[in-house]
Amino acid sequence: MLSIEMIRTRLSQHQPQSIAESFTRQAAVALILTPGEQGPEVLFIRRAEYDDDPWSGDVAFPGGGMEARDNGAQQTAEREVREEIDFSLRPEHYLGQLDDLAGAYLSVRVCCFVYLLPEKPLLKLNGEVVDTFWVSLRELQSPIRRRMASFAYRGTYRTHPIISLEGYCEHFLWGMTYRLLESFIALFPKLNQSANKKV
Repeated sequence: MLSIEMIRTRLSQHQPQSIAESFTRQAAVALILTPGEQGPEVLFIRRAEYDDDPWSGDVAFPGGGMEARDNGAQQTAEREVREEIDFSLRPEHYLGQLDDLAGAYLSVRVCCFVYLLPEKPLLKLNGEVVDTFWVSLRELQSPIRRRMASFAYRGTYRTHPIISLEGYCEHFLWGMTYRLLESFIALFPKLNQSANKKV
């Protein structure tokens, strides 16, 4: 089982890769962990549905677009966490940063910062978020939850790998958040090997 100390050590060694090319949008999110009965758990939010929001209704990590007042991407992620779920991340919570990712359909660069909380906090949602829930990395790695799915997105029928969140949320995990989660899991090859052996 992946331990908190393993995560802390690996992220302290990781040199995040940035993307030099320019994008229309810059965004940052927070991958927030806490200890759980089945090992480390990850915080997800479900976004409210808005007609003009490309991520409307999606399951995601808390975060959002960079604003002129932000002093860098990490400040963007931490500001968005305060605004969306009313929680202030502190320096002692910070573990490290993942490699930047570029949007598959939108011109956006997303930076992801990883944090560890000692326990699950009480969260207060703003109008942009309708739900929050925690899922263990063990569950997220289960082959039973992973499959390809076809669905309509932005007026086009597409097929993507997804993670079923049955028992936690009626929506599934896909897209940018799925890719960021995979980027995090890829830092721990033994976790991948263990998950692939399970049936």
